[in-house]
Amino acid sequence: MQRRNTQTLGEVLRDFFEDNTEIYEKIMEARVLRSWGELLGPTIMRYTRNIYIRDKVLHVSLTSSVLREELTLCRERLLKNLNDHVGANILTKIIFH
Repeated sequence: MQRRNTQTLGEVLRDFFEDNTEIYEKIMEARVLRSWGELLGPTIMRYTRNIYIRDKVLHVSLTSSVLREELTLCRERLLKNLNDHVGANILTKIIFH
């Protein structure tokens, strides 16, 4: 018996996420949060107290004022690297606290 209308798993997932964009955005936001530690490394993670996303803005609380200023200077490059790492334009801005 030959099956008709078969789809690959990737096609099924793509169709599912096209219909459920909220779920897709939440998954991408989780990837961004995980990427923060992967891209910046364990040293920066030691100074990161809290990190969250609200309305496509990444909020990062840091315990070091010197690090906060350094990251503020390269904010645009960091924003581009995070979006590139997850493969989607999830973030529009980064705010350091």
